[in-house]
Amino acid sequence: MKKTLNPSNYGGILKAPSSKSYMQRAIAIALLAEGKTNLSNCDKSKDSMAILKMAGQLGAEIETFGDQIQITGNRNFKGPSLSAGESGLGIRTFTPIASLYHQKIELIGEGSLLKRPMNMLEEPLKNLGVEIQSKNGFLPLLVKGPLKGGFSKVDGSISSQVLTGLLIALPLAQQDSVLIVDQLQSIPYIDMTLDIMKKFGIKVQHDQYETFHINGNQKYKSQEYDIEGDWSGASFHLVAAAISGELELLGIQTDSLQADKAILDALKKAGATVHTQKESIMVKKGPLKGFEFDATHCPDLFPPLAVLAAASKGISTIKGVNRLLYKESNRALVLQNELGKLGVDIKIEDDLMIIHGGKIKGGEIDSNHDHRIAMAGAICSLLTEEPIVISNAESIQKSYPDFYRDFDGLCSSKESIV
Repeated sequence: MKKTLNPSNYGGILKAPSSKSYMQRAIAIALLAEGKTNLSNCDKSKDSMAILKMAGQLGAEIETFGDQIQITGNRNFKGPSLSAGESGLGIRTFTPIASLYHQKIELIGEGSLLKRPMNMLEEPLKNLGVEIQSKNGFLPLLVKGPLKGGFSKVDGSISSQVLTGLLIALPLAQQDSVLIVDQLQSIPYIDMTLDIMKKFGIKVQHDQYETFHINGNQKYKSQEYDIEGDWSGASFHLVAAAISGELELLGIQTDSLQADKAILDALKKAGATVHTQKESIMVKKGPLKGFEFDATHCPDLFPPLAVLAAASKGISTIKGVNRLLYKESNRALVLQNELGKLGVDIKIEDDLMIIHGGKIKGGEIDSNHDHRIAMAGAICSLLTEEPIVISNAESIQKSYPDFYRDFDGLCSSKESIV
């Protein structure tokens, strides 16, 4: 699918999309909880629906009522295999969860997930009593539990998602566990995991995110849980306002633990006007200047930050490029190549992305099947004099299926052709 976006002004009021990251964690925990968990303000992204299907295959009873989902915890694998779709969090979280089961379970995926490394799962799970095989470090995975607990080391240098899966699963192991974590990245995502586990009755202790102590034989307690607004999806709208108008964003928590809340710091550094209240944000266009920003612990912000930098006068530097290699695409190179088609000068030097602000021109780009590249291309259209055409524009279904509807609704003097 191609999406054509014409130059536009941008502004209005928008309710933030639901947090995919919180919803996926909530589904996993509801599967393991005793009784019925009611989730509200749920999103319908492909990733979240893939994880909901995984929970059903692992035995959960699921009923859907609009944006509410009721999950009754029950562990009874229905087979024949367990597919995470393209969800990296899904595969890395549900592999330890599947390891709680006594039978052999095959975990599979599709698309870009087939190219993302899974070898960091193998050693920790083997050390914790699980039989596990991979295809030379990639999918499919074959696991056989039970996950017994004990002592293990975890490599956190590529992703925090393996640690999230282990943290969620290990409280149900028979033994207590100690995890030693090396070079943990995306620490805020672990804070999110610990936060939602605590709300469902689980206690975990850690020493500076380097050693985690997890007692076994704990029980998750079912809850009424409201999914908070998503800072990752909201970041694109906030940048759009900063470069081309004014936006009031509702349903977003400024005290959230989500890593991508850091977009507010970047907007302020660039010179946008930002006003915050407890559950709303107001962002207004200002005279933007080059900025420096460390996105090591919030790498999903690179695409909107790249557009913000392109709209800012001078040179901007964003740190954390090494975190972009194993996303839906090699996101650093894709940003460089695709935004380069629109006249944006991006250089990559080691762990730094250096962006020269200047005029953005119209043209055609390819999302490379990466949802965040498609959204970045859309907000670029606010700065051009000619249309921007996005190929593989449907990639937004992975995380934010209503993005174009929300974006188009905030644009004035603009026609869209799909």
